[in-house]
Amino acid sequence: MNTAEKEQYLREYEVLKKKGKPFFPYAVAKDSAMALVVVVVIIVLSIVLGAPQGPRVDPTTTTYTPRPDWYFFFLFELLRILKGPYLVLFATIIIPTACMVLLLLLPFYDRNAERRPERRPIAMTAMGLTIIAMAFLTYEGANTGSPSAIEQAAAPSVKAGKEIVAQSGCLACHKIGDNGGTLGPNLSHIASRIPRNAILRSLKAGPGIMPAFNTLPPYKLHQIADYLATLN
Repeated sequence: MNTAEKEQYLREYEVLKKKGKPFFPYAVAKDSAMALVVVVVIIVLSIVLGAPQGPRVDPTTTTYTPRPDWYFFFLFELLRILKGPYLVLFATIIIPTACMVLLLLLPFYDRNAERRPERRPIAMTAMGLTIIAMAFLTYEGANTGSPSAIEQAAAPSVKAGKEIVAQSGCLACHKIGDNGGTLGPNLSHIASRIPRNAILRSLKAGPGIMPAFNTLPPYKLHQIADYLATLN
């Protein structure tokens, strides 16, 4: 924008400003009316559709997988992608904070006085990338599986055992691949440490603080042992 265009803009702005209406009460009244409409819509939707309630809280369960609210799905998915022990800090603090700071500083490094979108490439690029990234991560986070699921590939012959391990809450204490807890030993390579028969005995007896799984049908215990015996 050259000097002549800037002066023309200022003259037009002064004319329009004199013809305009003050912020109070006109703009305040419009904002209040719109806020009232939004509140009424929320109240009507809550009465008509209701708020679905989940099952009762069971503090003794080890199979419950907490998930964030929908507006945190993009962070949830980012943490799921960068799930290495040394990348958690990047996913939870460094990357979100850096992106937020870059957006806050946008008026300082994009000093373009133009108001038309096609003449603001930096601002429009930043806005577009932000919307696309958040929309994609939110969609993926909403449709992703459980973070405690077993992602390691398994042979077709032992997939039944893999499903039983995932459903029995084993990952609440044990780690298999990148997912799972650290209370118990890492099972990612358990077959290289102990044989199948020893795995089966541990399932039946429950060594240490590990609960015994002898309440499961024998065939399921054998399926679990068959699957764990392939992890080497």
